[in-house]
Amino acid sequence: MFHHIHYTGTREENYELVIKQLEALIAGEPNVIANLANAAALLQQFLDDINWVGFYLTEGEELVLGPFQGLPACVRIPFGKGVCGTAAKNKRTALVPDVHQFPGHIACDAASQSEIVVPMLKDGNVIGVLDIDSPSKNRFDEIDQQYLEKFVDVLVASL
Repeated sequence: MFHHIHYTGTREENYELVIKQLEALIAGEPNVIANLANAAALLQQFLDDINWVGFYLTEGEELVLGPFQGLPACVRIPFGKGVCGTAAKNKRTALVPDVHQFPGHIACDAASQSEIVVPMLKDGNVIGVLDIDSPSKNRFDEIDQQYLEKFVDVLVASL
């Protein structure tokens, strides 16, 4: 039986706690898929008001669907296309308050209204992205960006 963990601190404290949980989950585990799957599940139960969270992994000049929580998703996204491909190409987090205002947005789930995509950088190369969608506009802010980038750094360090 799965029990929901209640986070009772400030947003920053809660993010610090979830990063510690990630460190504990991936400690000593070398399997990339297992670690990404647990990371997606951890964020799914931690974040509220989201409808998709997961990873796309770099394969050549495109991103290929990896472990995720949510509805079935687009399988391949070329670098430079959509929010994920743009974040990968630019090697910078894409924080999109309204996906309908983003040129070339790829709608895998019509319910998605806002999105944050954090590139996973190893030795200067994009090895994948963390993608999180919300059914609400303006769901993500600079605090989310700061801590999700830290979350990804911890994850990438284990890969």
